[in-house]
Amino acid sequence: MYNLLIEFNKLLIISFLFELLLIYRNIMETLMPDIEGLTFEKVWYLMQETDRQMKETDRQIRNLNKKMSESENRWGKFVESLVEGSLIKLLKKKNIIVYSTYQRRKVSYNGRQYEFDIIAENGNEVVAVEVKTTLKPDDVKEFIQELKDFKKALPKYADNTIYGAVGFINVDGASDKMAEKNGLFVIKATGDSAKIINEKAFKPKTW
Repeated sequence: MYNLLIEFNKLLIISFLFELLLIYRNIMETLMPDIEGLTFEKVWYLMQETDRQMKETDRQIRNLNKKMSESENRWGKFVESLVEGSLIKLLKKKNIIVYSTYQRRKVSYNGRQYEFDIIAENGNEVVAVEVKTTLKPDDVKEFIQELKDFKKALPKYADNTIYGAVGFINVDGASDKMAEKNGLFVIKATGDSAKIINEKAFKPKTW
């Protein structure tokens, strides 16, 4: 499944580039006619044709953006499934025994919308997981702020111990190290499963 998604993204990009090349060729053929016999009517036609071709290019770009966005959503759901499928087992190895997991918990607090990708709980402890295809430093910063608001946004967990975790396939810069430094479990999705890659001496932070 992982490899199929990669190949699908490649095909999308190749298809779009091929379509752009065809449009570019048509534009160049339109803009470079035989100069002899050029009239106002022909110039006007060329301007209209160029405008039409450019609008078609814009349409193709919008279409690609839509497809890439849909593909990114599929990637996100795929990574969430990998992480959630392994989460109970992974946390058990860290002596956090959870029994239930939930995906995409959306809440509103103090005028702000929150979405926690995965929540795992056992009645006393909660592990909130932020999942990204590519984890970036800003993702870590924003998630830490959300963890600070977690009990206020979800008051049913006010008496629980809250842990945080990030799950991903790729990292931008040292965002995984940044997450660990801030007390988050670091979960890397690999193949058809996931694993916690924190250092052995890691101690998770609680909120």
